[in-house]
Amino acid sequence: MHPHLTRRGLYAISDGPRPDLLSAVKAVLHGGAALLQYRDKTTDSARRAFEARALRELCARFEVPFIVNDDVELALAVAADGVHLGEDDSAVAAARARLGAGVIIGASCYDSLARARQLAAAGADYLAFGAFFSSPTKPNARRATLDLLSEAKPLGLPLVAIGGITPDNARPLVEAGADFLAAISGVFTQADPEVAARRYAALYKN
Repeated sequence: MHPHLTRRGLYAISDGPRPDLLSAVKAVLHGGAALLQYRDKTTDSARRAFEARALRELCARFEVPFIVNDDVELALAVAADGVHLGEDDSAVAAARARLGAGVIIGASCYDSLARARQLAAAGADYLAFGAFFSSPTKPNARRATLDLLSEAKPLGLPLVAIGGITPDNARPLVEAGADFLAAISGVFTQADPEVAARRYAALYKN
């Protein structure tokens, strides 16, 4: 297991662009997020680079790994702790060759255990499954089942659950083996992102 993935909990994914991005992320980090992913699908490369650098520095202060969504080159440019790859993104091996051995590489497995096995063999550091529930971010996403989490446990990698997850519906996912609960709207569209983050983090406290 990657040494920066030993802490279980909330995997917060930003919902940019937004003018209060840094303050919102800071609140979520105060709330106990275990991982932070910068997700911005726009083409404003200058703003994205500026924000990614600022978020990397903020995450470093909280000792929380900073992950860039989809963009290997941006992750390299800002010295991110890792990159998350989706179905249409760079292959794990190519990303590893570009970013180096110590960088976290996560990958989306959607509803496929076969894909998870392939990505694990290719060198992914964590595997993400979902959507488990209806998601406002991706309303047409493929749906995953609880069984996928238990079936993927023997692969020996941290497992991320994503898709419509709230503190109220997440308990079965934790019990099925999710090491991280990924949330976008569940934290970043809430009136108090810090309080929302604490509710997710509390699910991993005995």
